[in-house]
Amino acid sequence: METARKIVEMVKSHQCSAEDQVNLALQRIKEVEPEIHAFIKVAEDQAIQSAREIDARITRGEKMGSLCGVPIAVKDVISTANIETTCGSKILKGYIPPFDATVIERLKQEGAIIIGKTNTDEFAMGNSTEFSSFGPTKNPRDKTRVPGGSSGGSAAAVASLEVPLALGTDTGGSIRCPAAFCGIVGLKPTYGRVSRYGLISYANSLEQIGPLARNVDDCAILMKCLAGWDPRDSTSYESPMKKVSTKGFSIKSKIAVPKQFFGEGTEDLVKKEVWRILDRLSEFGCIVEEISLNNLEYALPTYYITAMAEASSNLAKFDGLKYGSNVKTGYREWNTYFTRNRESGFGGEVKRRIIIGTFTLSAGYFGAYYLKAQKIRTMITKEIENVFKKYDLIAGPTMPTTPFLIGEKINDPLQMYMNDVDTVSANLTGHPAISIPINSKVNAPIGIQLLAPFFREEELLKAGKLIEEKV
Repeated sequence: METARKIVEMVKSHQCSAEDQVNLALQRIKEVEPEIHAFIKVAEDQAIQSAREIDARITRGEKMGSLCGVPIAVKDVISTANIETTCGSKILKGYIPPFDATVIERLKQEGAIIIGKTNTDEFAMGNSTEFSSFGPTKNPRDKTRVPGGSSGGSAAAVASLEVPLALGTDTGGSIRCPAAFCGIVGLKPTYGRVSRYGLISYANSLEQIGPLARNVDDCAILMKCLAGWDPRDSTSYESPMKKVSTKGFSIKSKIAVPKQFFGEGTEDLVKKEVWRILDRLSEFGCIVEEISLNNLEYALPTYYITAMAEASSNLAKFDGLKYGSNVKTGYREWNTYFTRNRESGFGGEVKRRIIIGTFTLSAGYFGAYYLKAQKIRTMITKEIENVFKKYDLIAGPTMPTTPFLIGEKINDPLQMYMNDVDTVSANLTGHPAISIPINSKVNAPIGIQLLAPFFREEELLKAGKLIEEKV
């Protein structure tokens, strides 16, 4: 599978057709899916039909978009008209949305072709893609290990060359984590830069839709297509990306490296490889300085209190009455029917987070937990904003470890949650963050994470391009 940029060039210049590219993607999916399981649903008929329509438009000489003929995979928490959308959960099995999310509309306007819906931790709650009701996804780099999550299906689809691009969502690192574990590029945009309309929410104040790609240039192309204001989304900002360049990173940039990103639980190999990259950037002329962010030690509990509370509220609407699966019994009393549907439809991890979230919002505990978490969230945001008054970027490991074995941590939720220790701060504050794969002789995928000031995604892409090409 060629890069997205190359596919667009070939399709527009009649070197190949969009239908050819779709058929190549479908053939590759058939070859690797039995082992990888990146997809929940492959929309073969719809993809071929879309490709034929694009080819007809090209033949008529119509102006085509920047993703013309590119097959793209979509995480199964984003609404796609006439394509089943399950959020990786039994409770939504069979649900077919009547509308497209804004990001899907924008992809179609640019000529992209939706090839299918990718596997995810149920309702995006997880960081290993083991909590899907449809079975785990495997890491293409090592099929005994997890691909990361919750956008593990999207990352695995890109890494295994099934598609050149994919959409993921990032609530606490769910784009950056699988990007690091699968050795690809993943970008979490500034909160509000990409419309959330049509996203089936886990935690409204934290999550963003973003791109996954095999290289920085493709990531930049997809990011430009996604960004922009949407009147249907009250969290959307008027912040179009008129031009996205991956060239021209200033080698005089100042980079802050919080020592808390290298704390307890960070593997020595990860520390060594990330510092190797930072030392190389320093050799190029960047000013790399280690700093301390004292409030970061509270980021993980602050994140989980916030996320679980919002999940408890967001998932209350799933009762099996209007859509999705339901228990076909003779229950006539609504509370019993509601309870039985959710009991059979939700998996264990979702139930755990709903229960904890409901507890933190309950009378007597709201002030002790949720309200206190929001105060600490404000403190973390102010602390990071102060860093950006002196520095251009913040850097550290994307993940504290290399990919772990499938099943290794699934029965230890605290160990699983600890994997998010380096990524959640960007979601709490809303800053953009990117994971860039580290190319080394080490036979394990490791990502370096970069954070930038609000709406400075272009700086992340420029820095990522430098690392990709020269470091």
